[in-house]
Amino acid sequence: MSPERTTLPPARLAPEAELARAALAAPLLARAVRLARWAGPATRVGAGGELVDEQLPEAAALLGFAADDEDGPAFASEAWRVAVDAGLVEVTDGDEESDGTVTAGEELALITSGAPADVLAIWQSALDTVLSDASVPDLDDLVDALSEGGEIDLDALGWDPEAEAEFLEGVLGNLYLLTVSEDGPGDEPVPLPALAASMIVPDDMGEPTDDILEQVSDAMMRLDDQFRLLEPIGLVEFRPVDEELMAEAGDEVAVPELPEDEDISRYGMVRLTPLGLYGVRARMVEAGVDAPAVGDLADKGADVLLDATAGFPQAAAQAETELWLAGREPVAAARELLAAARGSDESGPLRRLRCQQALSLAGPAAEPALREVLGDPELGGLARVWLVEHGFADVPAPDEAMIFWLTVDTLAAQLAAEGNSEELQGLVEGLASQHAGFFDTAWRVDHPATAEVLEAMGRLHPDKKVAKEARKAAFKARSRG
Repeated sequence: MSPERTTLPPARLAPEAELARAALAAPLLARAVRLARWAGPATRVGAGGELVDEQLPEAAALLGFAADDEDGPAFASEAWRVAVDAGLVEVTDGDEESDGTVTAGEELALITSGAPADVLAIWQSALDTVLSDASVPDLDDLVDALSEGGEIDLDALGWDPEAEAEFLEGVLGNLYLLTVSEDGPGDEPVPLPALAASMIVPDDMGEPTDDILEQVSDAMMRLDDQFRLLEPIGLVEFRPVDEELMAEAGDEVAVPELPEDEDISRYGMVRLTPLGLYGVRARMVEAGVDAPAVGDLADKGADVLLDATAGFPQAAAQAETELWLAGREPVAAARELLAAARGSDESGPLRRLRCQQALSLAGPAAEPALREVLGDPELGGLARVWLVEHGFADVPAPDEAMIFWLTVDTLAAQLAAEGNSEELQGLVEGLASQHAGFFDTAWRVDHPATAEVLEAMGRLHPDKKVAKEARKAAFKARSRG
């Protein structure tokens, strides 16, 4: 009876203004902006729009690289490519007889005068370029794969561009899921071996084979190279594999089987930055993945809120509900929530549970709305609980029918939310022990989930005699229906 769940837990994104500042501070985008402001009619570019070799030393010096820094021209070339792809400069390609021309791109002005969303769109274009670069093999491997005709032999290289891009997207997807999951590490960095294993080791595999471990080791080293490229665009914070470790192993670092006192961080650690979380989610949404963000439901109706948060982890559901309530008057919000919680459909119990949790955040000002539903057979018990918990007087006692209906509804909601959890088992044991003859009355409860709840109690209760009573009651409930 579980409701349909969202594909991913909702992400808690930083405000756009904060994300835009982080994007502008990303070293690679900052270099691209500096080159775009430096470029002009005298800037020379080749047939593919790249800076000609003669221009690279000047560009590298502009970016702060010393004349004897061998990496300076490569960093300048990379930043220029980002500037072109992100629209910071417009390039007319050259040909064999003449160089191309360069003018300022339309996006360059948006760096200082645009809204945060404009800056983030520019950063997203820059990210696309870097991700493409990260999927390309090492330069030395490309040189080794050159054929006599000067073309790259992809078969000899063993490189499938599409598969490589999909692998990196999958890794980022797993890192995203670890970040947004309530039981994941959250903002804490993830060990590189664990991230590589998440892509290689089958879920149903017990002890990994030597072949699988070798694949994980290879993937770990590929990710080490790729995350080094992705860090300057602000996507991740990355601690690379320890250089001494690679030297000891001859660049072939095996997946560690570490004693407890070994420092796993030597094998690399990575985490998505808040900007990276935003960027990966944006790519997922563009690809058609259901990747919600906290705050998406703030302008939706209570029916949408309760249905959607039914599949959220508890902390995310609370954060989403707080934002929803913040823009509404308490009594009106409570009335809307209560109206949306009604219904005898399969998802009704979990909606009412989420409604109850939402109302707990509404505060005492919502009292009039709760008193209005005291006589409602579906909401009266919930309303009484809320009023008592908030310390209000003159709360009428519920009759036995309402108590049992609320009990079945609560158990059905817990069953839908968590399945056969330890918490639910404890609740079942408590009910059976505190209420003599519970099952004699429970099977008569006019609730659509009565039989299913009693069957669950039969599965969960450790006492065989009590479990048998629950199963008999479930049979009677089904027969009555």
